[in-house]
Amino acid sequence: MWPFRRKPPETETRAASGFTAELIQAREAYVSGRRGIAELTATAQSCVSMWEHGLSVADVEGAPTLDRLTLALIGRGLALRGEALFLIQGDELVAASDWDLRTRNGRPSAYRLSIAEAGGGRSVTALADEVLHVRIACDPAAPYYGTAPLKRAALTAGLLNAVEAGLSEVYQNAPLGSQIVPLPDSDPADMDKMRDAFRGRRGSVLVIEGVAQATAAGMNPQLGQRREDLTPDLTRSLSAESLAAAREAISMAFGVLPAIHNRAATGPVIREAQRHLATWTLAPVAALIAEEAGRKLGRPVTLDVMRPLQAFDAAGRARAASAVVAALAAAKEAGIDPAVALHLVDWKATE
Repeated sequence: MWPFRRKPPETETRAASGFTAELIQAREAYVSGRRGIAELTATAQSCVSMWEHGLSVADVEGAPTLDRLTLALIGRGLALRGEALFLIQGDELVAASDWDLRTRNGRPSAYRLSIAEAGGGRSVTALADEVLHVRIACDPAAPYYGTAPLKRAALTAGLLNAVEAGLSEVYQNAPLGSQIVPLPDSDPADMDKMRDAFRGRRGSVLVIEGVAQATAAGMNPQLGQRREDLTPDLTRSLSAESLAAAREAISMAFGVLPAIHNRAATGPVIREAQRHLATWTLAPVAALIAEEAGRKLGRPVTLDVMRPLQAFDAAGRARAASAVVAALAAAKEAGIDPAVALHLVDWKATE
């Protein structure tokens, strides 16, 4: 008999969740971002449409490949994901549905792209110079990734999602318009038939109470003859105010003035909101697109969203133009160089 005991087999210890599942979860978090489903709300989609349509009508010079459809895809990608990527193939730009990249000195050097096709996607490997990658709101820790407005306002987006989800559940499950109506005593079979007749009819009588039940409960039969409304009172929850505040904050995150969604807004307010969106949001984004396209396509590219959107005060611009012409004429009559006169007021001719 062998004098030593056989060593028991070692028990292999594994994590609760598999490594593959963790990788898939991390990949899903990168693709979708921590935005919840607030992007499915009408407020977010209206702002996304403004970005998409505002960029699609931009005047493009130097890049025929940036057509209306491509600009609309760029606008929607930047609004929902914070970045948009296209593969440069000759005279066309091919949109990428997903990508992975490799960096050097904090700048992308190579990409692995997933191109969506009707019969199934395909994978393409390309260098950085072969890819048009537009991104906004980059984090200094990861300057090669863009950040969507909803991801930058995660708390507000979560509040909007929670309020709209709560209100939808209230309107779906709460007994809106239902009532408790007392009726005189009658045969129990007749009372059951009456209850069955009203059951399931939203906004109608839900429960019927007889005088006998009220008497058994210690109530005076003559004092309980009034209807009771079961509709919940939502005014104390401040749900309407919270919903309005969340909508306004989401609009501001996209660069849209909340006044544009006010039903009492007049023409001047709408025009100022359009100028604010075009000046402080779409124009800088268009400059980023033009710079990236000019660097990758090898020629100067310009994008103008101000003129197509008419994002300026036409009357004020006309008055300013007439005043400038009159001032230049007066300066010429006085023997002053017009260039010197414009320099005195910090004006510079645009190229």
